[in-house]
Amino acid sequence: MAANHGFESYNTQNTRKSPFPNSFQLDITDRHATLRVVREIQPKVIVNTAALTNVDYCETHQEEAESVNVGGTTNLAEAAQENNSRLVHTSTDSVFDGTHGHYSESDTPNPINHYAMTKLASEKVVSKLSNYAIARPSVVYGWHSQVAKVHAGSKTMNFAMFVLDKLERNETVRAIRDQYSSPTFADNLAEGLLRLAKSPENGIFHTAGRSCLSRYEFAIKLTEFFAYPSILVQPVFTREFLQEAVRPKNCCLRVEKAERILKMRFLTADEGIGEMRRQAQSV
Repeated sequence: MAANHGFESYNTQNTRKSPFPNSFQLDITDRHATLRVVREIQPKVIVNTAALTNVDYCETHQEEAESVNVGGTTNLAEAAQENNSRLVHTSTDSVFDGTHGHYSESDTPNPINHYAMTKLASEKVVSKLSNYAIARPSVVYGWHSQVAKVHAGSKTMNFAMFVLDKLERNETVRAIRDQYSSPTFADNLAEGLLRLAKSPENGIFHTAGRSCLSRYEFAIKLTEFFAYPSILVQPVFTREFLQEAVRPKNCCLRVEKAERILKMRFLTADEGIGEMRRQAQSV
């Protein structure tokens, strides 16, 4: 996909081996290693998708979360500034408190758990650069046939694959019915990040799906598209679901600004899941 936008891509990985060429091992919390790798590659653009994303893990491992999500981003920002690189940083919808939803980029963040606090802090680091973009997706999902557990602080699989894995084994899925988000198809997000890499615009961009759904509603759509019985999806309220970190109730995002500036369209949940099904059928 990067080649279609005129980029020669390089990638880094920390705890797992990359299947791609032009790959470097890198722990972004290591400042000297980060500066060294960026000096060696001399990239025009750095796209940062590295983070501890397990919200409950971040709540119980706060120093580690800060080290990766804030410290690692700080190292990348320094490397970007030193090498005159544009930094495209991936943040989260969770920077909002979820009191009303349908947030635009001009709304004021108010994080209510430690993961979100670290991501907002990382946004503030990046926004001090002269050439940057901050992308905020929401519940990223997509098809993949193999899932490897990398780190307790990262998700083993995206929510859609978690649900499909349970359904395939005829197991009940408990899905929360009172937490809302804008599920973001991974391929659609990748297109948005590449367009941000080429864009001259600085700032924050909501790069999320067009639909505003609860986890329960999203899981039901998965049963419909992949022909599983919907009875396997059990709706539960937040108060019935044990979670270490408090979650915002509605973090749905408005994407008009990003669509206008990037000249692209973000997908609805139906469109994204439909594409996910086509990819699964082609394997």
